[in-house]
Amino acid sequence: MNGKGTHLKFAGLGILLGYSLSRIGFADYGEVHRMFTFADTRLFFTFCAAVVASALGFFVFRRMTEGWGKKRFHPGIIPGGAIFGLGWALSGACPAIVLVQLGEGKILALTTLLAIMLGNWLYGRIHRRFFRWETGSCGI
Repeated sequence: MNGKGTHLKFAGLGILLGYSLSRIGFADYGEVHRMFTFADTRLFFTFCAAVVASALGFFVFRRMTEGWGKKRFHPGIIPGGAIFGLGWALSGACPAIVLVQLGEGKILALTTLLAIMLGNWLYGRIHRRFFRWETGSCGI
């Protein structure tokens, strides 16, 4: 399957993922806030299970495609992860969840989407001026 069929397959998977995330509660700011404050651990443990499953999947995929070679530590991982987490905690949404929120009709998610786009643009400018480290597939 290539071309249009592939796009339709991935669109279907994306819609299914968005529906699942919406039903679980990941697109609700109150649910996410309760997760970050450990007031309700249901969403936290769901997220942890998703991270473990994703990590295992990426590990197997990398092993199948690249072997066991040692991967270089990227200097942007720690500050990037901290900024990403701060943005997620403040807005209640990661980039994928913004699309789910928009699909639910939450117009305020446009603010988060604009902030994500601004952050990416700002990162590009800061990176070119100060860091200039290898970005891999980021294309900066």
